[in-house]
Amino acid sequence: MRVVLTVTSVNVNGLRAAAKKGFVEWLAQTAADVVCLQEVRAEPQQLPEAVRQPDGWHVVHAPAAAKGRAGVSLYTRREPDRIQVGFGSAEFDGSGRYVEADLPGVTVASLYLPSGEVGTERQDEKIRFMAEFLDHLKELRQRAAADGREVVVCGDWNIAHREADLKNWRGNTKNSGFLPEEREWLGAVFDPVAGGYVDVVRALNPDVEGPYTWWSYRGRAFDNDAGWRIDYHVATPGLAAKAVKGEVERAATHGERWSDHAPVSVVYEV
Repeated sequence: MRVVLTVTSVNVNGLRAAAKKGFVEWLAQTAADVVCLQEVRAEPQQLPEAVRQPDGWHVVHAPAAAKGRAGVSLYTRREPDRIQVGFGSAEFDGSGRYVEADLPGVTVASLYLPSGEVGTERQDEKIRFMAEFLDHLKELRQRAAADGREVVVCGDWNIAHREADLKNWRGNTKNSGFLPEEREWLGAVFDPVAGGYVDVVRALNPDVEGPYTWWSYRGRAFDNDAGWRIDYHVATPGLAAKAVKGEVERAATHGERWSDHAPVSVVYEV
C-alpha cells in the first residue's frame, strides 16, 4: 500500500501576526501531515488557541529564551515517538532555532538558522551556529541510519546556495545569505561524502530559477518575483528519492500574503 507523507515548512515572520492575516485558515485547509514553523517569536501562552493547540494536531513549541525572537514549532497529525529541542549546543539550545520529532521511520526537524549581517556579531554567531550544526547533521544521519530511519530538516536556512537561488545574485555576493563561505558550507551539507544530505526541491526542479521562497516587503520584490530561495527540505538520500512533488505555495497577490516567506511543501511516497 502506498503511504504518502506531506511535509510543509514556512517561516511565519511572527505567528501572532500571521494568525491574523490568514495562517489559521491556511492550517485548516492544508493537506500536510507535518508542518514546520520558524520565527514564531512568541511564548506558547501568548498564542491564540487556534494556533497554540489546534484540533487534530500534536504541537511542540520551542521558543527562544530571548523574548520576541526566533522560535520554532512542529505540528504533526500523529503523536511523535520522541521530541528533542535543540541539538546539544551550550550556546544555541535556548535560542529557539531547532526542534526535531521522531515519527514512524522518519525524523522531521524545524530549523531557523541565524540570518547574520556582515561585519557584525550576528554574522559571527551565524558562523558558530553553522559549524556546530553541521556536526549535528552528520551525527543525526549516522544515528538514523543505524536505526533504519530517514531524516528531513526543514526550515529557513538563510543561505541561497547557487546563483539560481536568488534573483539578484550579482548584487548580493558580499551580503550575508550569499557569501562564498556560507555557500561553501551549504555545499558541504549537500556533499555526498561530507554532509550526505539532499536539497529535495532542487533535486525535483534541477534547471529552474528558484522557486523562490522569500521576498522582501520593500519595493515590488514580490510582484516582480525578485526573491531568494532560502527555505529548504534537506533530507537523507533514501527519503529524498521518495519525493514525488515539491512546490512553493506562493500567494496569488501581495495582499494575500501572511508572511514574507511562502510555505514549501513536499510530498514523499514512503
